[in-house]
Amino acid sequence: MKKNGILNSHISEVLSRLGHTDTIVIADCGLPIPEETIRIDLALNLGTPSFMETLQELLADMAVEKVTLAHEIKELNPDIDEQVTNLVNGISIDYITHEELKTLSKQAKAVIRTGEATPYANIILHAGVIF
Repeated sequence: MKKNGILNSHISEVLSRLGHTDTIVIADCGLPIPEETIRIDLALNLGTPSFMETLQELLADMAVEKVTLAHEIKELNPDIDEQVTNLVNGISIDYITHEELKTLSKQAKAVIRTGEATPYANIILHAGVIF
């Protein structure tokens, strides 16, 4: 049995297969997920687990060199934007349109769906390297 880190076997498998610059998405419960993309559905009910809780765990277990958010988060969900900015502390943040984020999510190795029910609480994590 795994002793620490992310216990979800699907997330652990995706993380172990990531290479440099591969991406995964953490999404709110409303983001459309393409059929061809692996969906890891964590949503239990509205708000559980939260976007931030999920992001904290992923950042603790994954080498991330860059994150991508939708521009819209700045105006329509500034609390989450501020929390993400503080949490990633020094990791480069790119802002693109929400439509561009949805298009890029098609290239992700997986989309992790949370129970988050606030607008634009979606992020693309770009894998870094550990050396």
